[in-house]
Amino acid sequence: MSTFLTFDTAGIEPEAGEPAADRLISGSPKFRTWNLDEAEGGVYAGIWEATPGKWRVSYDEWEYFHILEGHSILTEEGGEPIHLRAGDRLVVKPGFNGSWEVVETTRKDYVIRL
Repeated sequence: MSTFLTFDTAGIEPEAGEPAADRLISGSPKFRTWNLDEAEGGVYAGIWEATPGKWRVSYDEWEYFHILEGHSILTEEGGEPIHLRAGDRLVVKPGFNGSWEVVETTRKDYVIRL
């Protein structure tokens, strides 16, 4: 067993998903998630990808992510939109409510703590 994670998705089947119908604002976005690691205390790491569309998000968890490719817009309720492109990094804290819009298919790596 290794004590490091490479974020290599080779040979790992992604989980498919989409926003819940009651959260969808526009489009028909589809998700693919490669869950690469799970640690004690509710810590998860992996790769997430979404096709264009817009939906409401509500965070109960803490998440760090790094945009690998694409263009998305994250907007907090009552706040200004944040345009996310390759190379951008962000921490989203519990209590965030707003919308996620994928303008161009977006892929990110992430670490989530529940």
